[in-house]
Amino acid sequence: MTEYQTIDGTETVLRDGTIKLHGEEGFAGMRRAGQLAASILDEIAPMVQPGVSTAAIDDRVRELTLDGGAVPATMGYRGYAHSCCISINHVICHGIPSDKLLKEGDIVNIDVTPLLDGWHGDTSRMYFVGEPPLKARRLVEVTYECLMLGIAAAQPGARLGDVGAAIEAHARQYRYGVVREFCGHGLGRLFHDAPEVIHAAKAGTGPELKPGMFFTIEPMINLGRPHAKLLNDGWTAVTRDKSLSAQFEHSLGITETGNEIFTQSAKGLHQPPYG
Repeated sequence: MTEYQTIDGTETVLRDGTIKLHGEEGFAGMRRAGQLAASILDEIAPMVQPGVSTAAIDDRVRELTLDGGAVPATMGYRGYAHSCCISINHVICHGIPSDKLLKEGDIVNIDVTPLLDGWHGDTSRMYFVGEPPLKARRLVEVTYECLMLGIAAAQPGARLGDVGAAIEAHARQYRYGVVREFCGHGLGRLFHDAPEVIHAAKAGTGPELKPGMFFTIEPMINLGRPHAKLLNDGWTAVTRDKSLSAQFEHSLGITETGNEIFTQSAKGLHQPPYG
């Protein structure tokens, strides 16, 4: 049986397996953190060009996070030493910034999580480096559509499985693989919390969605098969068949009448191209 816990912003929140239900203070905190996260992804868009290193982008993410009065939640998390994750082409998620230079035709996911006043704004977005091949552009388009269909399914009274079912059904139309080794998650005062948000699921299954629940939806969609492999660095996940992969992520809260996306771009930079 699923356990829910009603909390407010003054309580110490523990990772105890319960699904947290937040009040207006939580929504206000997540709006601020989410808008900062979205603005960081907006601001770095012009940097995503051939010849730019992923380390330089990471440095800029850190500057923007600190300038916004927050700290990067990823720095020091389980030993991770960077301000964001940058995943290129066949990297599914958790790509580590380095001196590697972006090149013409790459597709790139940048994932940021500023921690602002105790709240986590977690979001990622795809970027084009120059002009990617048509098959890469289509993969990115469909992945964004998967995200938004998943969000549309996240309604009060629905089941968490409805989210994954909507995502998987859309990806299957294009014979794309939906990654199962990684999932969305609850968040708020904690970076990762219950529930797990599986992106390939059966409709009508899983916990009931209730007002006050906060979680991410972050489908990872592969051009080929869905299987992932973790590299020796312990972080970088890649497609086993070396096919391209794309991901978008939003943080949202369930409301009485639907949901609220905390990490929507105020500039309308929802999917590439952005220029």
